[in-house]
Amino acid sequence: IGYLVRRLDENTGPSNFLRYAFHLKPGSANWVMLRQKFIESFELMEHLPDSSRRTQNRTTEAFQSTLDNWRWDQLVNEPDTDFSLPDNARWAQEIIASGLQAEPRVVTPIIAGEEDTQATHLFNSTDPSQPNQYVGTWTAAEESAIDVALKCAADDETSWRKTTAKERSAILHDVANEIRRSRRDLIEIALAEGGKIIPEADAEVSEAVDFVEFYRKSVVHIEEMQDLSARPRGMALVISPWNFPIAIPCGGVAAALAAGNTVILKPSSETVLTARRLCECFWEAGVPKKVLQFVPCRGAAGGVQLTASDKVDSIIFTGSTAAARLIQQQTPRACLLAETGGKNTTIVTTMSDREQAVKHVLHSAFGHSGQKCSATSLLILEKGVYQDEAFLELLRDAASSLTVGSAWRLETRIGPLINPPSGDLHKAIVNLESDESWLLEPRIDKNNRCLVSPGIKMGVTANSFTHQTEFFGPVLGVMLAESLEHAVTLANETGYGLTAGIETLDDREQEYWKANIFAGNLYVNRPTTGAIVLRQPFGGFGASSIGAGIKAGGPNYVTQLMKFRTSLIDVAADLKNMHNQELAEFGTTLLEARRSDIKATAKQIIIQALTSYDEYAYREYNRVHDHFHLIGQDNIRRYLPVEDLVIRVTQQDEAYEIVLRMAAAHAVGARVMLSHATAVHEELLQVLIGFTQHWKKPATQIVETDGELLERVARGEVSRVRYARPSAVKDGTRTALEAHNVVVMDAPVLVNGRIELLWNVREQSVSDDYHRYGNLGKRATEIRVEPL
Repeated sequence: IGYLVRRLDENTGPSNFLRYAFHLKPGSANWVMLRQKFIESFELMEHLPDSSRRTQNRTTEAFQSTLDNWRWDQLVNEPDTDFSLPDNARWAQEIIASGLQAEPRVVTPIIAGEEDTQATHLFNSTDPSQPNQYVGTWTAAEESAIDVALKCAADDETSWRKTTAKERSAILHDVANEIRRSRRDLIEIALAEGGKIIPEADAEVSEAVDFVEFYRKSVVHIEEMQDLSARPRGMALVISPWNFPIAIPCGGVAAALAAGNTVILKPSSETVLTARRLCECFWEAGVPKKVLQFVPCRGAAGGVQLTASDKVDSIIFTGSTAAARLIQQQTPRACLLAETGGKNTTIVTTMSDREQAVKHVLHSAFGHSGQKCSATSLLILEKGVYQDEAFLELLRDAASSLTVGSAWRLETRIGPLINPPSGDLHKAIVNLESDESWLLEPRIDKNNRCLVSPGIKMGVTANSFTHQTEFFGPVLGVMLAESLEHAVTLANETGYGLTAGIETLDDREQEYWKANIFAGNLYVNRPTTGAIVLRQPFGGFGASSIGAGIKAGGPNYVTQLMKFRTSLIDVAADLKNMHNQELAEFGTTLLEARRSDIKATAKQIIIQALTSYDEYAYREYNRVHDHFHLIGQDNIRRYLPVEDLVIRVTQQDEAYEIVLRMAAAHAVGARVMLSHATAVHEELLQVLIGFTQHWKKPATQIVETDGELLERVARGEVSRVRYARPSAVKDGTRTALEAHNVVVMDAPVLVNGRIELLWNVREQSVSDDYHRYGNLGKRATEIRVEPL
């Protein structure tokens, strides 16, 4: 019906005959206009092209160095393969044929620039589609080799950290082209070792290219800022998962290298061969093997040796929340950037297009057999939909029709699990709780236990095992909600906050949901998986993130892998011309107070900082961004102020450091809560708080010990604590804060607002398919860009 309505709408447009047919008279103005259009169109027939506009051909494409004079916000995403084209379809068949005949690969660690031929612990990589079939062997780095790798990365013998951002960018541009050239090989290995069907692996290669191209440009942009001096943190450890064996390790490695760090890649033991092939793309393009080392490990010991080393400055981890918390306990000093799990929801209201909802939910829940951290795991149906037997039958029938099988078969839509079901996933497959029933019962293939058909559970209740547990497999729980408000409450009760989707055609419901759902990536009337670099920067809230939570594939990600200093610049700054008048009056009042604890140099710092904060709040943080303006789809990148932020004031803090942290929080709309022990800067704080009484949200203070602060943390009243320096955080306090997943922000307070304001916000991505089967409605006249 939707398609027919669209065709009717098009054919009744101003330039089409049907619009005039019922009242058309020979000789009238409309008659003359239509007659002329017919003649013109007839004359143009000779020039009408008869070849396809789609010219992509993976068998013949060449990758030349292209113009490199674009900015990070002008990124053009790498197109996925169009398998509807005959040449590309044959290319896919060739991948299958080649992979089935391929000789097993042999992979060894690369330690300090050399093959580690001394490693003796040999492991097999198996094919999940054919569990008895080995696709290769690999050796694990031993304890002594890991020590050598750590020393090599720390010493930086090649002086990678001293290279400029532009020098590194040029090398990474070549890396991106090498990945483009290696698309076929990477797909074949990911299929064989990771069980990824070709379209899933193909999209990963595109994402990997995007990561490399985008991060190199992001760092160049940062290093061009006048008042900012950037340097790499030092050595980065990238710990990558098996479910995205190409894109995720590539993203971590590319970001760390672009920022100037030396890197050790420790891949998942399930997909070592794929990670090694990815590293070869970096090495062949010019990244030294001493700069990017490949250190596969088996078992906990090797991983702990890496994460517990005091030589590691940053850890980029993607995996389970439990594993991330364990790493956080092990690492003594490294900055942990962890993208973790999710119990993701899609809400379907009575105002939805129900056929479209089924299509999107199945894609979100069962793509890659549900082995995505972004996969929909809970389907929350408003009562009218939950009781709609036709909807449930459509959902059941569509899910049961998905082809489950070997990744080597092109018709397969649900490939194998990486391993046979175990733990929580096995429990979810074989057990029902008291109120649950199967709408569609999953089946484990007797000949290959990695093959599991989709399962859909009805009757999931609040706080049940299915409601609260991440399964990481093809099991979808269905919950009943009395209203949209109830549905949002159920969705927010999981403790996670990675992705969330809603299916509704009601703008009011969409706005309510966007304002109240707790998740980092929001999707309206579209699937919840498949985030694209810069288009939908990726990362979550709550238990779905450990660390600052800055989004991968966004313009801020590389900042976590750098250290910054700001300097005073000889530029006249005027508080009178600021956009935020409350902030301007705060600064003016403070500077006119002539306090002895605000020194002349500090006054200059405050003036430059407040003007910088105000400018970046206006240009970046207090507005929404859509860098693509695609036809039919909004992709909004926005910032949310952190309302439960605490500014912890200690005796060693300078007066200007207190002022700047207050100003940064206020500039982005965050609540200013000052926390300090008795007799710590009490007089100054009273004065500063007095200067904020004209704000809509005046600053407040709490006099409390570290222990009392931790009690508030335990009650869930605090999510971030901003200190002025690392030494201000006692070891025991830091450990206790991190145990409650509170973000400890202790980087030096910066004058530059582009970096300093980051600590006071959460990033959120909102992707909204606003078209209806191609019909753009009232937005048809907008100037938009066609997607690739």
